[in-house]
Amino acid sequence: MKKILVTSALPYANGPLHIGHIAGAYLPADIYTRYNKQKGNNVIHIGGTDEHGIAVTIKAEQENTTPKSIVDRYHKEIAEDFKRLKIDFDNFSRTSKDIHKEMSQDFFLRIYNKGLIEKREGEQLYCPHCKRFLADRYVEGECPYCHYENARGDQCEACGKWLEPTMLINPRCKICGTTPVVKKTYHWYFRLDKMQEQLEGWLDKKTTWKSNVKSFTKGWFKEGLRARAITRDIEWGVPVPLDEADGKVLYVWFDAPIGYISSTKEWAQKQGKPDLWKEYWYDKETKLVHFIGKDNIVFHAIVWPAMLMAYNDGIILPSEIPANEFLNIETKKISTSRNWAIWVHDFLDDFPADYLRYYLAANAPENSDMDFTWKDFQAKVNGELADILGNLVNRTYVFTKKYFGGVIPAPGDFDEDDKKIVKIIEDAPAEIGKLLDEFHVRQATFRLMNLAREGNRYFDYKKPWNLIKNDREKCGTTLYILSNLLNTIATLFAPILPDGMETVKKALHNDDFTWETASKFIIKPGTAFDNPGILYKKVEDKTIEKEEAKLMDDNKNKVEEKTENKDKPSYVTIDDVLKLGLKVAEVLEAEKVEKTDKLLKMKIKIGDEERQIIAGIAKEYTPEEMIGKKIVVVSNMKPAKIRGIESNGMLLAASNEDHLTLLTIDREIESGSSIK
Repeated sequence: MKKILVTSALPYANGPLHIGHIAGAYLPADIYTRYNKQKGNNVIHIGGTDEHGIAVTIKAEQENTTPKSIVDRYHKEIAEDFKRLKIDFDNFSRTSKDIHKEMSQDFFLRIYNKGLIEKREGEQLYCPHCKRFLADRYVEGECPYCHYENARGDQCEACGKWLEPTMLINPRCKICGTTPVVKKTYHWYFRLDKMQEQLEGWLDKKTTWKSNVKSFTKGWFKEGLRARAITRDIEWGVPVPLDEADGKVLYVWFDAPIGYISSTKEWAQKQGKPDLWKEYWYDKETKLVHFIGKDNIVFHAIVWPAMLMAYNDGIILPSEIPANEFLNIETKKISTSRNWAIWVHDFLDDFPADYLRYYLAANAPENSDMDFTWKDFQAKVNGELADILGNLVNRTYVFTKKYFGGVIPAPGDFDEDDKKIVKIIEDAPAEIGKLLDEFHVRQATFRLMNLAREGNRYFDYKKPWNLIKNDREKCGTTLYILSNLLNTIATLFAPILPDGMETVKKALHNDDFTWETASKFIIKPGTAFDNPGILYKKVEDKTIEKEEAKLMDDNKNKVEEKTENKDKPSYVTIDDVLKLGLKVAEVLEAEKVEKTDKLLKMKIKIGDEERQIIAGIAKEYTPEEMIGKKIVVVSNMKPAKIRGIESNGMLLAASNEDHLTLLTIDREIESGSSIK
C-alpha cells in the first residue's frame, strides 16, 4: 500500500473560484486522490486558502474594509464551491491560523540560523501620495523583458518573468496611479543563489516530470538564481520573528507553501494524533504530489524545494509536480478584471457538478492551453454523457425491466463477441489506472467513455430485441454482460463522475468501488436492477444561448463600468496644471536602447538646458524621424532609471489599443516655452 500526500495550490482568498482554477489544479488533484483511495492506497488530499499577501490587502482597500473580513468571506465561498463540485479534501485549512503562523516562523528561523537568510539594504518604490512603501503587487508598469504594459511588481503575467518593482518601466501605484519614487529600506533575503547547484542535481533526476516543468526550471537555472526578498512592508501577514524586524511580514510566496505542512498538522490534530503528520512529511517512501497551474511552476519546482532543502531536518521533497496549462474561455484568456470568467458558483446554480467535472476532464489542459466554449460544452454533455453513457445505462435497464422483471438474468455460454467484452472488462482497470498514475486525465476520460461506446456497439450488434424472440438465454447473457460492464464503468468513472456513477451503482445494488473488483463480474444473476432515472439530461439550445449572452453581458458591463469610472471627471485647478511644468522641448539626438524594441534614448533641449530622456515610442517612431521634432515634456519630473539609463523628464503622447501619437507643436515656437 502506497503512502501518498496530495496537495493542490492554495487559492487566494480574495475572490471566488472560476473554472480555470478547477481545470488547472483542483479537479486533477481530486480525481487522482479518489482513484488512489479506490486502489486502497494511503492517500490524503491537503488544501486550504492562501490568506496573506498583497492581493488580499488591495481587495480590502478597494472595498474599504479589513483584510480579515475579505479572507473570512472568500474562504467560506471557496470551501462551499469545492463542496458543491464534489472536490474533497481530507483537510482544508487557512494560512491565517495560528498553527500556520507558528510553522512559518519556525521555517524562517531555522533557515535564518543556517545563514541562508540575510538582511540587506536595498531600494524600494515609495508612493508620495499614499505615503508608504509599495509592496510588489501595489505597483504596475511596463515589463522590462516583453514590454507588456500592465505587468505586476512581482511577475509579468504575459511572459512569466519574475520581477522586482524597481525593474518596471514607468511604474505606477496601483491604488492612486501616482509615479512612485525610489527610497532606501531593508529586507531579509533568501539565498536562493546558494541553492542552485543542489537544486539542479535534484531536478536532473526527475526524468518523468512533465516537459513544461523541466523546461521552465532550466530557463531559470540558465539565467542564474538570485537571492530573493522574503519580507514585505505591510501589516497583514506572518510577522518576521526577529526583534529588529518590527513591522515586517513574510512575503506570501515564502509562507504560502508552508501551508501544506500546517494543514497536514491540523489534520493530524483532528485525528487525535498530533504527530501523525510526521508519518507523511518525514517518511522517505511518501509520494508528495503538488497539483498546480503553470503560473506556479517556479515556486513549486525551485523555490519551495529550496526552502525544504534549507530547512534540512529530514523533511521530504516533492515527488511529482503535474503542472497544467491554462484554460481559456471562447478563445480568450480568462480575465477576472474584465469579468471574462465563468464562476464556479454561477455554473453550479445551473448545471450538475458532473457536467463540469466531465467537460474539464475530457479537455484537461495537460500539455497546452485548452478552450472552453459553451457550444462545445453542450456537445460533450449531449453527445457523450447523455447519448453514449446515459443511453447505455437506460437501454440496459429498460430491457432488463421489460423482459426479465428488473432482475439480472443468468448467463449461458459466452460466444466470441461476449468474450471480447469480457476481455475489455478484465483489462480496463489496469489500462485506466496506468493513465491516471501518469496524470493523463484527458486520455483516461476518453478511454472510459470508449467503454460505454463499446457497450453500445455490443448492444446494437447483439440486438436483444430480436434475441428475446428467438433465444431468451442469449438475450439474458447479453444483459448480464452489459450489467457487469456498467458496474465496471461506474467504478472506474467514479473519480471523475462521482454523482452519476453512484446512481448507477445504487441501481445495481453494489456499493463496492474497489478498483481491483472492477475487472470482475460481481453483479450476480438475481440482483435487482432498479430504475436509475435519466442519468444525464441534455442541455437545451436556449440554455446555452442564455449562458453565452450572460458571459458577454457581464464582460460588457464590467468594461463599461471601468470606462465610466475612468472617464468620470476629477476636477483640478489651474495651479494643479502649472505644477506639471509642461514645456516645449526640441529633440537633438535619438537612438534605440540596446536589447529593447520599444525604448528610445533622446537628447532634448529645453531653452538653454540639455538633458536626456527615455521613452517607449520606438515601435511608432524611428530615431531619425524624432530628430528636430518639437515635443511637449514634463520638465520637473523626478529623474528615474530605466534599464539602468537615467531619464530626466517625460514626453507626452496619446495612445489607444492600436497606436501611439506624440503631442507636438503645430506652429514654430522656441524650446523652453511653457504650456499654459
